[in-house]
Amino acid sequence: LNKLQMDFFLVSLVFLFALGTVLSLFFLFSKNKSGETLPPGRTGLPVIGESIEFLATGWKGHPEKFIFDRMTKYSSNVFKTSLLGEKAAVFCGASGNKFLFSNENKLVEAWWPASVDKIFPSSNGSSKEEAIKMRKMLPNFFKPEALKQYVGVMDHITQRHFASGWENNNEVVVFPLTKRYTFWLACRLFVSIEDPNHVERFADPFDSLASGLISVPIDLPGTPFNRAIKASKFIRKELHAIIKQRKIDLADGKASPTQDILSHMLLTSDEDGKFMAELDIADKILGLLIGGHDTASSACTFIVKYLAELPEIYEGVYKEQMEIAKSKAPGELLNWDDVQKMKYSWNVACEVLRLAPPLQGAFREALSDFMYNGFTIPKGWKIYWSANSTHRNAEVFPQPLKFDPSRFEGSGPAPYTFVPFGGGPRMCPGKEYARLEILVFMHHLVKRFKWEKMIPDEKIVVNPMPIPAKGLPVRLFPHKA
Repeated sequence: LNKLQMDFFLVSLVFLFALGTVLSLFFLFSKNKSGETLPPGRTGLPVIGESIEFLATGWKGHPEKFIFDRMTKYSSNVFKTSLLGEKAAVFCGASGNKFLFSNENKLVEAWWPASVDKIFPSSNGSSKEEAIKMRKMLPNFFKPEALKQYVGVMDHITQRHFASGWENNNEVVVFPLTKRYTFWLACRLFVSIEDPNHVERFADPFDSLASGLISVPIDLPGTPFNRAIKASKFIRKELHAIIKQRKIDLADGKASPTQDILSHMLLTSDEDGKFMAELDIADKILGLLIGGHDTASSACTFIVKYLAELPEIYEGVYKEQMEIAKSKAPGELLNWDDVQKMKYSWNVACEVLRLAPPLQGAFREALSDFMYNGFTIPKGWKIYWSANSTHRNAEVFPQPLKFDPSRFEGSGPAPYTFVPFGGGPRMCPGKEYARLEILVFMHHLVKRFKWEKMIPDEKIVVNPMPIPAKGLPVRLFPHKA
């Protein structure tokens, strides 16, 4: 953080603490309903709760510490806390994951802080309602049959990415490059923007948008939150112009109904026969572009990190990918069958996702009072599930810090233990899309280079996704032709 950001952060904390003292009597003297037995734990400071400890463990690179410390002190299944100004229960382990994923829209539903609605102000309802509509529409675009036709497009964009960003360089900083790669792919596959200069126009506003989503939600000039709102308005305006032009091109036969998700949205009606308004489509594309590139760029970055640290793992990936490369004619693009052969590479990617999950966890909200593990979870409480409560748990994954792709051979990990994409009805709809872009990236990476980290003990920061503190600079060693 620079000095201005730190000053703002401290002022915000003082403001929140002052607000908390006003409300402290309420928290102090409020009583549970008769017969309620709340989960063990503590709620910390008024209003602020334990948010600082929760975030700080991530800033220090060990987000699991907040969870495991309280699992040890209070309960290995569920404990109470207070996060983001909300009373919350943290569900731990595979049983907690199973309960939440199995009771989606029955006992619990997705929850986002109110700030999300300010940055993504849908023209037609709340973020929650829009997300439900999106989940009905997306499977048609993200199912394997639909994605098959995009493997060649991904391969083409990936080749261009490595030619422009990696080749003819002795050293690169990986994280900014993987962000550019996944964003370029998302722009091409969602709205058919392929020109790097056009993609670049969106890149900085999207960075501002992503940064603001995890900032203190105070809308004052110069704050990250304010910049995020301005960025979302700029991007939405640009997308609206693209949508208007696409409608014209579709009518004139200059655009294909199946070329990308934008055409799909414009031509698909709901169960009542209604088509989406242009502004609604802009909102949805905006959300997709955010969700479609940040998480995958984190995963690709950590693949580079672990392959640099583990030569024997690199050799296994290299051998598999070169067999595929040698089976291709000069200039022939990768296809769906090629990707299905990348079994060891995907096991490696899964082990990366276990140790460095881009999605640390997610919130739900209790729709009614219910009992879990002998404790009452009151209606309106927020519930958090944590990927690390299983991913780094020695009872679930023996020697949890050891990098071992063989964990994913055969039937793989037990149900509800490996959850980098969530689970249940809210399983990430882009899981298969992410698998494709990660594997195509791995193919071109190892085919071209070996590399070494330039900062051997570079710190990892989780805010809210894991990223190397300095962006993972590496020294490249191109393979001899």
